[in-house]
Amino acid sequence: MNNSTTDFQSFYEDYALLIGIVLFFVVIDAILKLITLWQSARRKQIAWFIFLALVNSLGILPLIYLIVHRNKDKFKR
Repeated sequence: MNNSTTDFQSFYEDYALLIGIVLFFVVIDAILKLITLWQSARRKQIAWFIFLALVNSLGILPLIYLIVHRNKDKFKR
């Protein structure tokens, strides 16, 4: 029992920075995905919405969408 505890502590100490970086990018990716899904739904762009919802691109596709559509008219109501 004690050996497994020390193994976990050793693993955490060795990879603490890596775990923090990965969690940071996961949070950023989730935020970008939520923003792009919201904007594409408000603009009634069904194809973008479905593609963004199904494809996990590590933030690349949401960034492309936000850059391409940043100068478009505001949301249609």
